[in-house]
Amino acid sequence: MPHRSPSGQRAGAQQGRRWSQHVTETSDAMDLEHGVFAQSSAQAIARSLKHSAEHSRRRKSDPFRSAMSMLNFYINRAGRRLPAARRRRLEAAKRALRELFHRPQPQRASR
Repeated sequence: MPHRSPSGQRAGAQQGRRWSQHVTETSDAMDLEHGVFAQSSAQAIARSLKHSAEHSRRRKSDPFRSAMSMLNFYINRAGRRLPAARRRRLEAAKRALRELFHRPQPQRASR
């Protein structure tokens, strides 16, 4: 029988659901503005990520890679629960981030 906490939950159940939050807070991932991924425009998300990447002391790679990594981490962790409109906005934020860092857009595969 699994061990249960006083609230009736299995031990570790709450911690298991929040591991990505723990990773974001305790790893060498850069410091982010609160609510950055919930902003209303892709450009605002990209600007915030760029600012965070350039000013954070908690990052291992160059600012562009750190910012893009955090954006991909968020998209991947949200998975199927991410509404389509929000996914489009976050994908647009990737393009905006590349523009802000003067990086070329990836080439689409031709069919």
